[in-house]
Amino acid sequence: MADLLIVDDDTETADLLSELLRFDGHATRVANSGMQGLDLLHDRPPDLVVLDVEMPALSGPEMALQMFLRDRGLENIPIILCSGVLDLDSVAEEVGTRYFLPKPYDPVVLMHLIQQVLSERAAPHPHLPGKQP
Repeated sequence: MADLLIVDDDTETADLLSELLRFDGHATRVANSGMQGLDLLHDRPPDLVVLDVEMPALSGPEMALQMFLRDRGLENIPIILCSGVLDLDSVAEEVGTRYFLPKPYDPVVLMHLIQQVLSERAAPHPHLPGKQP
C-alpha cells in the first residue's frame, strides 16, 4: 500500500504502531528520534510521516522544519502529528499540517486518518521563523 515512517521516542508505541500498520498492508520504518527520522528520510522518502512532538535532541516540529528547509522533495511529504501535548492543534498549525491526533488515540481512528492523508497527500505549509503566515 504505502511506505510509512513512524518517528516516536516511545519505542513500545512506535513498534506497536508499526506492527499494526504492517498488518494493514503498509511498509513501515521506525525512528526513535528526530535525527534518526531525518536519516531514514534521506535513505528513502516515505509516502507519509507519523511524527511525535516531544522528543529529545530534535523534536517533531524541529524535524518537520528540517524537512522543509532542506528542500529536496521532503517538504512535500504529508505529516500526521501524534502527541499528548495540550496544545497539539497549535503545534500542528506551526508545523503547517492539518493532520494531528492527540495521544492516547484509538488505533482505528489513526488508520482512518492515514487513509485520508494518503488520498489527499496535502503537504505541510510551516510557519517559518521571521516570515508572516
